Amino acid sequence: MTRPIPLRKRLLVRLLITSVLIAICSVAATAWLAVETTTRAIQEEQGQVLTEDMDILRQLSGYAATHRDWSGVGKTVRALSDRTGRRIALTAPDRTPIADSETRDTALPPRAAAAVDPLHTDTFTEPGAQRTGIDPRAVGPFRLPRAERERVRLLAEKRRACFSINGVETTITQMASGRSVLVDEDGTVDGGQVPTPCADGLLNTPTATEEKALAELNTYAGDCLKGVGGKFPSLFAATVDFTDRSMLTRYLGRKAETGIDTTRDQDKKAQECVDRARRQQLEPYVAPAAELFLGRGDSAVPHFDMSAANKAKVTGVAGLVLALTVAVTVLVATRLVRPLRALTHAAQQPPEQHVRVPVTTQDETGILAVAFNDLADRRERMEAQRKAMVADIAHELRTPLTNIRGWLEVTRDGVVDPDRELLASLHDEAVVLQRVIDDLQDLAAADAGTLRLHREPVRADELLEQVVAAHRVAAEGAGVRLHMSVAASQGSQGSHGSDGTPWLDADPVRMRQALGNLVSNAIRHTPADGTITLSCRRQGDEVVFEVADTGSGIAPEDLPSVFERFWRAEKSRSRRTGGSGLGLSIVRQLVTAHGGTVTVTSELGTGSVFTLRLPDAG
Repeated sequence: MTRPIPLRKRLLVRLLITSVLIAICSVAATAWLAVETTTRAIQEEQGQVLTEDMDILRQLSGYAATHRDWSGVGKTVRALSDRTGRRIALTAPDRTPIADSETRDTALPPRAAAAVDPLHTDTFTEPGAQRTGIDPRAVGPFRLPRAERERVRLLAEKRRACFSINGVETTITQMASGRSVLVDEDGTVDGGQVPTPCADGLLNTPTATEEKALAELNTYAGDCLKGVGGKFPSLFAATVDFTDRSMLTRYLGRKAETGIDTTRDQDKKAQECVDRARRQQLEPYVAPAAELFLGRGDSAVPHFDMSAANKAKVTGVAGLVLALTVAVTVLVATRLVRPLRALTHAAQQPPEQHVRVPVTTQDETGILAVAFNDLADRRERMEAQRKAMVADIAHELRTPLTNIRGWLEVTRDGVVDPDRELLASLHDEAVVLQRVIDDLQDLAAADAGTLRLHREPVRADELLEQVVAAHRVAAEGAGVRLHMSVAASQGSQGSHGSDGTPWLDADPVRMRQALGNLVSNAIRHTPADGTITLSCRRQGDEVVFEVADTGSGIAPEDLPSVFERFWRAEKSRSRRTGGSGLGLSIVRQLVTAHGGTVTVTSELGTGSVFTLRLPDAG
């Protein structure tokens, strides 16, 4: 039995002590790290507040882009305030209140956090406004009515199906104006390169509403574009870019029609004209510019500063702690790793050497070393058993085969005539060989877990009667008396029958084989005028079978080996008279497969008792 490990020598306790020592020595360095971490945490919190501010500005800019005035913004302001826990107030540029999440008497912060103007949007606040500075949700006269929106959606469905047939997978996304566009996996509008069969131009053709709005836009931009084009005013015109998810308008340089190239400066001025006209066109459709005030928006970021002397102290202490940590860790790790290295070295040796390791500690590592040595002992014993089993199998098969071959050779040479007596002898040798092979096959199936059991309800008394009847002739031939006894369970009904006879849920063929092996073994070891008794009784939730004989018995030192393969109590007995040495091993495997156990008690000169315990079917 393994002795308990003293508390001070347990690996866990030693590791805890080491950790506590390192933690105590790290306090000074941790103080400085705490200051830096606190500063960083406050900065991150401030960054979170900035993110909330940007989201509030984006929400209000979206409201302004889709409404002509601020009359209904109060509900949106209160919802944003409840979600963020911030005070939100909107005023006109002259500080005339528009909406406020607080009461009217609450003073505003000293300055506005931002201006809310969908026609002049911060490009970092609202995605999609990077090119023009106009909120992409502001579409004004470009918003499609329901009929046109449905017609464009059907065109998009048709093009998406065409794209799919040509190996391009896209999804349909609706723009703020209500126009449907195709977007591929990379986010490219219209799937990037349009397959030739799908390039019908219908989807990207402006609708009547868009044509009308575009004509109005060109009217607004007309004078400005004429100034850019100089004597070639027809070079420039405004158009809608449907390859962008936002409602982007830009100039169209008609170079292909005129054959005249424009300069980069002309292109830039033309785009400025279009953007200016776009703002002029959208102005009646969006809310006027407003000032946004946010509570807690002007707090400064705290900062902790350290003097040069303190920094030097912290640096010195950190260096000392680092050196101490390395030294202690190396010392403890070396002591812990040394036995593990010995185990690793032993495990890497060739298996046939069966190397053991010295047990130098009483902690978990020592227990591991003991377990490793036990494993090496078991492996050595198993290797010896394997070699002995191979030799025994070879001998078991060689003996009958040698006899068969010898008789066949002398018969072939004409030395002996193949009479009935010779054939009977050859048949006996073949039966011995077949018995050994069958026994090995049963053991192999049991070891591999492929031994099949055909279970059915079996009466214990009928099972014993069949075994006795099968071996009565062999017992009488050996001068041995064969008896059977079944003890009925008093007061037991139901699944045990009215007479109290025990029942089993078992494979009757395999159970007859197991009990038959025990009876055959008892007959071989019981002298003439001896007795073999087969009995059965119900004990608790088990059915107990016993095979008792008055034979020679088994020595106490041999009892642990009784169920090992090829074991014989009398080494001098031949394979024909002493069996193959596999019968008892098969008994153990069959009983185990039924969920039971088998044990043996014996006394030299008195006899042996084999006991089988199996689950009761009741």
